[in-house]
Amino acid sequence: MADTLQKSVFKAGSTTYFNSSLFFSKAVMREVEVLYGFVRVADNYVDALPQDSEGFRRFEAAYRAALAGEPAGDPVIDDYVALAKKRGFEPAWTDAFLDAMRADLTKSIYQSEEELLAYVYGSAEVIGLFMARILGLPPEAEPSARLLGRAMQIINFIRDVDEDRRYGRRYLPVQGSPYPADWLPNEADAAADPEAWAAFLRAQLARYRAWQEEAVKGYRYISRRSRAAIKTAGDMYDWTGSVIEADPMVVFKGKVKPSKGRIVRGAILNYLRG
Repeated sequence: MADTLQKSVFKAGSTTYFNSSLFFSKAVMREVEVLYGFVRVADNYVDALPQDSEGFRRFEAAYRAALAGEPAGDPVIDDYVALAKKRGFEPAWTDAFLDAMRADLTKSIYQSEEELLAYVYGSAEVIGLFMARILGLPPEAEPSARLLGRAMQIINFIRDVDEDRRYGRRYLPVQGSPYPADWLPNEADAAADPEAWAAFLRAQLARYRAWQEEAVKGYRYISRRSRAAIKTAGDMYDWTGSVIEADPMVVFKGKVKPSKGRIVRGAILNYLRG
């Protein structure tokens, strides 16, 4: 039952991650499902319209009680706590993740890269750290794992600017752009000055590429089979970034996502290349 629940949450939540992860071993895939189930359910509370702040607080309280030894009776929480103990997740990492989710209940605009990175540490970099532990990577791989989570998150922010606008959110800093501090990206403004909009997105994509370039140096620590899954996910984020750069207005036409076929072909090629 728990397997079905968490796998369904994973499959529904991310085309790229789920299809890339199919190339993990069954044991690793199960642990990835448990991790993703926990973080996605928490994220769903704060991304609901309207936001379910009470649901999130109950979820967090149940997690903390389970961590202290009182099972939640919810496999999403109880299996995650068991995995955290098995793999030696630092409790501070989960705290940082929950802090980031809680911030989405109250904070809407990020003005600077410093503010962005403070949020991204909890929302994405710690996911890289969790994955490093699941994959049994050495401590020296952790900086790369954090950067990979950071890089992927900023692509999500770029891809989802129109969706985030509906929540009244903007994660992307406007420093160095002509846009005001309280501005929310929207199609009308982008169409009115497409050069400014393209320049704004290029600046965000430059951040992504700098972080991704450093992150891929950590691939050497990952086993061949698991590396195929991780590298494929990274390749798909590269593809997403290239599609957006080629047509900056595409983010207002729908969510840019690679097809399952593209993901599977990429994973097979990455595995064959070693």
